[in-house]
Amino acid sequence: MDYFIPLLSSFIIAFTTIRLCKPIAIRTGLVDSPNARKIHVGEVPLVGGFGIFISILTASMLFIDNSRHLNLYLIASALILFLGTLDDRYDLSVRVRLVSQVIVSSLIIFGTEIHLTSLGNLFGVFEIQLGYIGALVTVVGIIAGINAFNMIDGIDGLAGSTSIITFCSLAYLFADSANELFLLPVLFIAALAAYLMFNLGLHRSLSKVFMGDSGNMLIGLTIVWLMVIGVQSEQQYLRPVTALYLIAIPLMDMAAIMIRRVKRGVSPFKADREHLHHIFERAGYSRKQTLCIISLMSVFFAVIGCWSEVEQVPEWIMFFTFLIVFAMYNWALQNIWTILTWLRKKS
Repeated sequence: MDYFIPLLSSFIIAFTTIRLCKPIAIRTGLVDSPNARKIHVGEVPLVGGFGIFISILTASMLFIDNSRHLNLYLIASALILFLGTLDDRYDLSVRVRLVSQVIVSSLIIFGTEIHLTSLGNLFGVFEIQLGYIGALVTVVGIIAGINAFNMIDGIDGLAGSTSIITFCSLAYLFADSANELFLLPVLFIAALAAYLMFNLGLHRSLSKVFMGDSGNMLIGLTIVWLMVIGVQSEQQYLRPVTALYLIAIPLMDMAAIMIRRVKRGVSPFKADREHLHHIFERAGYSRKQTLCIISLMSVFFAVIGCWSEVEQVPEWIMFFTFLIVFAMYNWALQNIWTILTWLRKKS
């Protein structure tokens, strides 16, 4: 398939929508204001997610064949966008967000009748069949993806960059698919590129916008859902363990921060400034340096994941390698100031 026209269309629609919606967001109060956790200048419109959604909605109707699966995905996307917009505007409680995410995830799973049936041969002995709990595991996976990308959105460009890397990986793995639904990663790459032009201020005429919870949730839902389809496809474009590598940084950061919060006796969903990007900043790196470093880390894991999938590296090797990396990651974050002090003394 020739991707140029869909790419260009998605980019133009997202760019135009964001530009048109900025003054509306300001008038309606859909803006992000600075506070103890959010350090930025002035009130920033939260229209990135809406621009991305309109782009995907329009481009998918133009370039992807109409189907029940596509329609259910678009309905679920609209619902998660609405939930995220309400959260951006009114700061919903954790319980309301989680219940709503369960409903949206269940809609797309039971509507399409697609869910994980196996986790693969993670231990090198037998395949882990999910049976009746497959749908439940898939719901948990989608919710984890939604919140992982929501939590990592802490500095300009980070959520957009890490998600583009994941969508690029999915586009690569799905490249030879005849299923036009797999055009979605390509459309998201273009829409996110348009958003990043505003978010990173790549031109002086483009004032800043944020993606908001609406955009983060939309991205998380889409990425995990595409992974589920890829795993459950007849050709199986990726194995479940490969998904861990494609979203490694958001996933590990979410898991590590939740473990630390639980150890301190606070809610795992309580917001703070202890994410990976916050630590890099407090260690003396600028926001641009932090963005580059974490993006390169994401590229590294994505490349390893794609290479392992193409070369069919045994699943148990990939799984235990990921567990070791996560254990090291979690230990390093818990001891980061000791490590930094030691490194400064050595330098």
